Parts: sequence; C-alpha cells; structure tokens
Amino acid sequence: MDIAIMIEGQNGLTWPRWRSLVRAVEDLGFAGLYRSDHFTNAAGPDQESLELWTSLTWLASHTQRIEFGPLVSPVSFRHPALTARIAAAVDDLSGGRLTLGLGAGWQEREHTLFGFDLLPLKERFARFEEGLQVVSSLLTSDTPATFAGKYFQLREAMLLPRPARPGGPPILVGGNGEGRTLRLAARYAGEWNAVYLPPAEFARLSARLDEYLRLEGRDPGTVKRSMMTGLRFARTQQELDARLAARDQTVDALRQRGVIVGAGDEIVPQLAELAQAGVGRVMLQWLDLDDLSGLEALAKAVL
Repeated sequence: MDIAIMIEGQNGLTWPRWRSLVRAVEDLGFAGLYRSDHFTNAAGPDQESLELWTSLTWLASHTQRIEFGPLVSPVSFRHPALTARIAAAVDDLSGGRLTLGLGAGWQEREHTLFGFDLLPLKERFARFEEGLQVVSSLLTSDTPATFAGKYFQLREAMLLPRPARPGGPPILVGGNGEGRTLRLAARYAGEWNAVYLPPAEFARLSARLDEYLRLEGRDPGTVKRSMMTGLRFARTQQELDARLAARDQTVDALRQRGVIVGAGDEIVPQLAELAQAGVGRVMLQWLDLDDLSGLEALAKAVL
C-alpha cells in the first residue's frame, strides 16, 4: 500500500508552507501529496488558503516523482470545462502525475460567502453527474463533444492540445455514500477514495463498488481504491498522550472512526489492516502545516 500525505489547504496554507511541504513529501519518499479545495473553513476564524490549481501548478513544475491532486475539487466552484482544461495542462506539465479528484461540494459557509450556489442535495448530485460527464467527454474524446444538460452545455467543444496521457488524468470520486457516490464512481471514475473508514467498512463498500462496476460493464480491477483518513501521530507515547488529552480524545474512539493513532511504528499494524482490506493508497491527513520534523518522523516510522 502506498503512503501519501493530505493537507487541508484552508487551514493557513501560504507559499512558504506549501513549498516546504512539497519538498519534504518529495524528499522523504511519500507516494504523493493531496490537498483540499476550499475557500475557507466551515466555521471561523478564516485563515489563509492558496488557490488550488495555482498551488498544484507550482508542485507539478517543482517535483519529479510524487503524485498529487485535489481531494476533492467541487464542480460548484468552476465550470467543469475549465477544470478539465486546467487539469489536462497541469497533468502534462507534471509528466502525468495528477489525479483529478472531483466532488459535488458540501460546505455551505464558503458557498454563501463567495456567492456560489450549493443547491439542495438532489440537485447538487445531478449537477455533479453532469460535471463528471463534461470532464470525461472533454478529456477522452478526440472529436468535438456536445452535451446538453440542465447545468452545463457543450457545443462541438474540444480541448486542444489533446492531453499527452491518453484519456487525460484519471478522475477520482471521493466519499462513502453507498447510493449516489459509489454509483457515480462506478460510472465515471478511475479511482474511488473513501474517507475516514475502519478497515471492515472499507472492504464492505469496496465490494459494493465491485457490484456497481459489473453492472456498468466495467472490470472492478480497473478502478483503484484509496482512502483519506485522519492521523494522530507522535514520536513518543508521552507526546501522544498529551496531544490526545489537549483535544479530549481517546485512542479507542478515534480508531472506531477510522483514524490512525499511535506513537512511532505503532501505526504500522493499523496501516497493514487497511492494506488487507484493499486500500491501495492511504492519504494521511497532516494538520500541522509547520511540523516538518514530525513528517520526517512519520516517514521513518512507516516507509
């Protein structure tokens, strides 16, 4: 199982922090670096946040190895034709290392603050599916695409130059929804990304995804499985105990939510359980953007 890092960009991400994190993840040997696409947090106070695609463009041109992408980019922020165009260019710039994570959008506060329509849940997922169709057709079709949807339209549209990678960057659909989300992943995605699940529940939903893929006429083996989950890691048990006490958290409660918890290499068996459940890549949520020494200790413990 690959080990990657995921950060919350709305939690104070600046250019100095981003540059340092990108270089650390590349140099320490992690498989990839992923970040959220938010203007701000669901609750204040607001913090600094670099625009997603600008930051990923810098990463693409300043790294050689790591894979990367948004977890995930809402179709409510950008027209999917624009997203497809940007993603194809960034993927080409990186030599084919981008995974295009797409989502419906969920955070009401940022949509209200910046004037985006979040829409009620049913309509939101209808718009998301249209967005997936638009992105898929623009990335994969070598002939002009036409699409007449309620929310998005294409009229003989074609991306030029064509993506260097056949079909462009793979689409990732993230979420644990057994109905809408898994069905959309089965129809459009090259990767399904679960969020905060214990191993047994991940295996159950992965098996359900297999069923949906077969109904779509797709080979289950062609769709990657990954998971983004929380991490409570420390170098020593004393340090871990202090961190958990400060947040009034317990090891058992966190692990029931799918969070990886431990000091040093104690987390290795927990990661092994995810691998056995079928997780091909885990994105560990690294919340302290300035703790590069902790990131180094994590690398030594698990890589």
